[in-house]
Amino acid sequence: MPSNADPAGPATDATRELFTLDHVSLRFGERLVLDDVHEHLHTRVATAIAGPSGSGKSTMLRLLNRLEEPTDGRVLFHGVDVRELDVLELRRRAVLVPQRAVALTDGVRSEVRLAAPELSDDDVDQLLARVALRADAFVGRDPRSLSGGELQRLCLARALAVGPEVLLLDEPTSALDPRSADAVDEVIRSLVADGLSVVLVSHDVRRAAGVSQDVLVLHAGRVTARGAAATLDLEHELMHPSDDGHEHDDDDPRAHGPAHEPHAHDPLERDDDRIDDRWEGP
Repeated sequence: MPSNADPAGPATDATRELFTLDHVSLRFGERLVLDDVHEHLHTRVATAIAGPSGSGKSTMLRLLNRLEEPTDGRVLFHGVDVRELDVLELRRRAVLVPQRAVALTDGVRSEVRLAAPELSDDDVDQLLARVALRADAFVGRDPRSLSGGELQRLCLARALAVGPEVLLLDEPTSALDPRSADAVDEVIRSLVADGLSVVLVSHDVRRAAGVSQDVLVLHAGRVTARGAAATLDLEHELMHPSDDGHEHDDDDPRAHGPAHEPHAHDPLERDDDRIDDRWEGP
């Protein structure tokens, strides 16, 4: 069964840096969706991208595996410009799981095997176990009969089947009831504990902080705050973005360069046009 890439030896700056957004801007026509974003995303952690509606969260996520292309700047994967990589290989290494879980076959095992038909039944059953689905209870069912939470976890198993280095999760729990969302969150925590890297978009700040070690806050296409989920005052940052970017302790392992130069906050809400990511307050 495919296994997640695991760099040998102790973590270094090179192995910790998974993605770099190198002064990335992106426009849709006249609309500036991302504005000079310069950030590093690291391996073996869950990083949440949070922010109000239209802030550019989902657009940033799609840049990571070239579902969008920057207007300016570069996106690097392990230090290599993603435009220099084979796009299909990139998308196998960085798999995006969309917001709405959709079954594409009429069998649980065939669903997991969609992108990895060589997997044995035992391989599939192990993947189901990784997402807390018992094979004996699910393999005989039609995926379309599953609950929303079960189907979302099956889609996670389908993504894991290709042995990705990182999962890109777009609002993974937004359509779920609280109990189902808790089950998906627990799966995300266990995958990160096993060494997988996760980047997720969420409009629910409390839930995002509960599964993530690192949080980026976006406003009007700019990263206005970043820090450890356990210490960052997310509710304050989301409601009262700073005017001059963000800062971090020099010894913070998530350090990523100096704070941005001062910039004016755009008072107009910018709609992402890709996803309904209304802000869900506490």
